[in-house]
Amino acid sequence: MASKPNKLAFLSMPAPASYVAGLGRGASGFTTRSDIGPAREGPSAEAVAEAQTRRGEETEYEPEQFQDPDNEMGLFAGMTYEADDEEADRIYEFVDKNMDARRRARREAREASELSKARAERPKIEQQFADLKRGLAEVTDEEWSNLPEVNNLTRKKRKKDERSFVVPDSILVGDRSKNEYENALDPMQQENGGFETPAENGTLTNFIEIGKARDKILSLKLDQISGTATSISGTSTSIDPKGYLTDLNSVVHKTEAEIGDIKRARALFDSLIKSNPGHGQGWIAAASIEEAAGRMVAARKLIKAGCEKCPKSVDVWCAAARLHSTQDAKVILANAVQHLPHSIKIWTEAANLETDVKSKKRVLRKALEHIPNSVALWKKAVNLETSVTDARVLLARAVEVIPQSVDLWLALARMETPEKARTVLNSARKAIPTSHEIWVAAGRLLEQEAMKEGKTEEERKKELDRVDATIQSGVRQLRQHQVVLSREEWQRIAEKCEEEGSPRTCEAIIKATVSMDVEESDQLKTWIDDANEAAAERGKIVCARAILAHALKVYPDKSSLWEQAANLEKIYGTRESLDAILSRAIEHCPQAEVLWLKAAKEKWLAGDVAAARDVLGRAFDVSPESEEIWLAAVKLEAENGEISAARELLARARNLAGKERIWMKSAVFERQQGQIPTALSILEVALKRYPKFAKFYMIQGQIHQSSKNYSAARASFAAGIKVCPKNIMLWILSSRLEEADGKSIKSRSLLDKARLANPGQELLWAEAVGVEERSGNAAQAKAILSRGLQECPSSGILWTIAIFSEPRPARKARATDALKKTEKSDEPRDSAQVICAIARLFWAERKIEKARQWFERAVAPDSEPDWGDSWGWWLKFEREHGTAEYRQRVIDQCSAREPHHGRVWPSIAKDTANFGKRTSEILELVADALE
Repeated sequence: MASKPNKLAFLSMPAPASYVAGLGRGASGFTTRSDIGPAREGPSAEAVAEAQTRRGEETEYEPEQFQDPDNEMGLFAGMTYEADDEEADRIYEFVDKNMDARRRARREAREASELSKARAERPKIEQQFADLKRGLAEVTDEEWSNLPEVNNLTRKKRKKDERSFVVPDSILVGDRSKNEYENALDPMQQENGGFETPAENGTLTNFIEIGKARDKILSLKLDQISGTATSISGTSTSIDPKGYLTDLNSVVHKTEAEIGDIKRARALFDSLIKSNPGHGQGWIAAASIEEAAGRMVAARKLIKAGCEKCPKSVDVWCAAARLHSTQDAKVILANAVQHLPHSIKIWTEAANLETDVKSKKRVLRKALEHIPNSVALWKKAVNLETSVTDARVLLARAVEVIPQSVDLWLALARMETPEKARTVLNSARKAIPTSHEIWVAAGRLLEQEAMKEGKTEEERKKELDRVDATIQSGVRQLRQHQVVLSREEWQRIAEKCEEEGSPRTCEAIIKATVSMDVEESDQLKTWIDDANEAAAERGKIVCARAILAHALKVYPDKSSLWEQAANLEKIYGTRESLDAILSRAIEHCPQAEVLWLKAAKEKWLAGDVAAARDVLGRAFDVSPESEEIWLAAVKLEAENGEISAARELLARARNLAGKERIWMKSAVFERQQGQIPTALSILEVALKRYPKFAKFYMIQGQIHQSSKNYSAARASFAAGIKVCPKNIMLWILSSRLEEADGKSIKSRSLLDKARLANPGQELLWAEAVGVEERSGNAAQAKAILSRGLQECPSSGILWTIAIFSEPRPARKARATDALKKTEKSDEPRDSAQVICAIARLFWAERKIEKARQWFERAVAPDSEPDWGDSWGWWLKFEREHGTAEYRQRVIDQCSAREPHHGRVWPSIAKDTANFGKRTSEILELVADALE
């Protein structure tokens, strides 16, 4: 029979490895002291999770349990990211965006409905009063002005209105009879005749005498007030009867708003001075409020309290003196000096209160006893002295007390004799070695001594050289004492010396400092810019001349520098200085043609033709092949009537320097002299040598056209166009020839061909418009003008034509468009022409000053002064509306600019009948020709 298994056998069996008693019931394993022995591990994570599952508890996961520690991108970070993964992510993202959009739409709709519902239940205040606000538009200005002012803004409890009581009838009756009087006599008066009444002591009262006495007293008072009588105290006041009503009208009546502002400001400053009584500005402001309100007594009372509370405040004492009369102010400032004996402002105010010079001197000297180191007080004291000796004594004492004051040293030097002044300046230089003003004053002193009368030129030159040496020594010693002024600062000091009449000191300063802080590679450009700015912008000619003189010493071979110096002397200098500059220029730069030509021209303009010939002869020796010099010599001889000499010079020039321009000038000269066959023969030879020079064909064609030989002229222009198709004037002259021959159709076709061969040329479009206008085709002219503006949108000539082709009311708008378009042009000539057209518009509207201003703008140096038509229009305008001075100014400015271009100017200037005429004469002819 088998034995039964023992159910309790497990009690004797060893426990499992990870057994914890009561683990299923929530117990946890622990170890006690009795369990000391080999360490045992606790239950594993799987066992714990299994036990929690049996108990129905959820397993807690850590947030980072399934993250990859390498890249933290999740569990599948190490897997390959394929195209289907990318597509899935894109789909999920698209779905998320759509869901977000739907949620947002629902949310916004819900919020809008809730908001509208809330607005319906609780509308805004502005919606509640919208109808009332619209009704404010009907309120009149009178109703607005009658609105009461709001004064009480402090939320304080207002006082209740005082109670009123009924007045008894007895009081009313008594008050009514108080002012009554009777004109009937009582019985006693009737007995005495109505004049005298017995008094209590039995005497009689004479009312007539009383009335006379009253009138006499009243008249006496009126006389005293009006100044005709003297009062008992010996003083009187006068009333101006004429100005009395004026004074009444000048009384300012404050409005209720201003009164309210004054009350609020008074309360504010009252609180300030009570909370902070030591704040001086608060007392001044409070007194100013009372002064503005017209309460001078209250203002003086407040400022007096301020003086007591703030005895160390200079401003409070000065304000108190201002608010009181002169005598009271003196007393106030005397008290102020007791508290603030070292205040310069108080002593100055006290001196200003005195009326006589002696009292002022006494106050200032008392002030200098307390404040001996005040430069301002010493200056005031010196200025009061009428004697030079006394002023010198004061200044000597001042420089002893304040040896660091440059102004006092300079003032003392100006009062001394030249010998003593030099000693004073030496002492000042030792006392203040860092002052540049003392060195400048020393240079000016030496210059004044040198310019005195009675000295020879050699002595004067030596003393002026001492000015240069003094300034150079001063700059050097200032650098040794670490006083380094910049080049710009020295230049400003030099300009100040020029303003004060010390040109040699100015030149010495420029000479000693012009090279400071300038790199050698930038010297030339920097000096040229400095000279231009000094002369053109600031008008400091001596400084500009000194800068250029130093630059010419460093760069004597720069012809541009010599030319700039010559231009400066021509504008601001004398004839002698200009000749000296040009003589030196041609010595240092003999190869510069422009300097030779300028020198010869200046000699000729001065009337010295022999000297001009001599200059050109020397120029021939240096540059025998220079066409400019040859042509200048020809012009000189021709304009002085030496025709044979000019013709001989041209012949020699054709042999020695036979360039295109020489041959052209030869032909033009012969044409001007009426030698047409000679001119044509010269042109034939020239065309064989230079067949591509367009001006030969132009001159030849014009000669034939003037002789009515249209076929020969047509052949010349055609030959020129064939060789030089890009020359615009050949096309234009050919077109004008056909138009003069009565063939307008051929003229149009030529211009069409010219525009095809030379697109974008404004002169061709302008000529085509002129052909149509002269033919009477206004509509066709406007169409061509429109096409031309499309191809040349910034053309000044075309815009000018367009402005005046419009009806008068539309011209202003057209001019505005033209000005905007031409401002973008690279050529200033386009904008200048439009500006001239605008000036003509103002002229047509009789706006004289505006028209003159716009004419000046059209010929300004930064615009286009070379456009001769603008000068002609301006002179024509001044003939009609200007004076002789205005006309002469236009002529002088035009002669200085010497214009060469324009639509009318070249044809008149190059006309053979105007040969030898000056610019002023050409200007007169152009003004006559303009329409």
